[in-house]
Amino acid sequence: MSTHAKRERLLLADLLEAEGPDAPTLCEGWNTRDLAAHVVVRERRPDAAGGILVKQLAPRLERVMTEFAAKPYEELIQLIRTGPPRFSPFSLKQIDEASNAIEFYVHTEDVRRARPDWVPRVLDPVFQDALWSRLERTARLMGRGAPTGLVLRRPDGQTAVAHRGAPVVTVTGEPSELVLFAHGRQTVADVEVDGDKDAITKLRETKQLGL
Repeated sequence: MSTHAKRERLLLADLLEAEGPDAPTLCEGWNTRDLAAHVVVRERRPDAAGGILVKQLAPRLERVMTEFAAKPYEELIQLIRTGPPRFSPFSLKQIDEASNAIEFYVHTEDVRRARPDWVPRVLDPVFQDALWSRLERTARLMGRGAPTGLVLRRPDGQTAVAHRGAPVVTVTGEPSELVLFAHGRQTVADVEVDGDKDAITKLRETKQLGL
């Protein structure tokens, strides 16, 4: 596993363990047990994980997630820590880095920022650059459902167009916060939003960002 993905994996596992199985998350309808089950199924049950993206497969995903959520919570945490099995595409270093660093970062924040006393993590510049590199490549996928034009901007001026359209809303922040915004966590992302007032409201309230 790559350095960033491995670190975020272990941070997520430690946080889930510390919070226990019934803590809230930012994922609507999910507590920490549900989130842990999601992470495990995504890596270990490719026959069901397709339901994350394909609506027709969603019922199977739901059934398999329910099965995993019924397992002892400690077992789920250990499965997250040990990582994917050898047959999983996520066991390949390149795929692990491309997919899991952001996946685990976002889900760690789903747990952290569901608490009333959360504060943003201070991330090292190398990880911020890695997050930005990934966000640049996926911005249009994440922003395809935006109700307005959407530009993501780093404090140094680097930009990524997430959705073409008018009026344009520009969201400025560190890559880690832009990742959260683009993945549908607009209400907790520490960013500055500029543009038409009504467009900003629509963008902040939409549930169509992310996958």
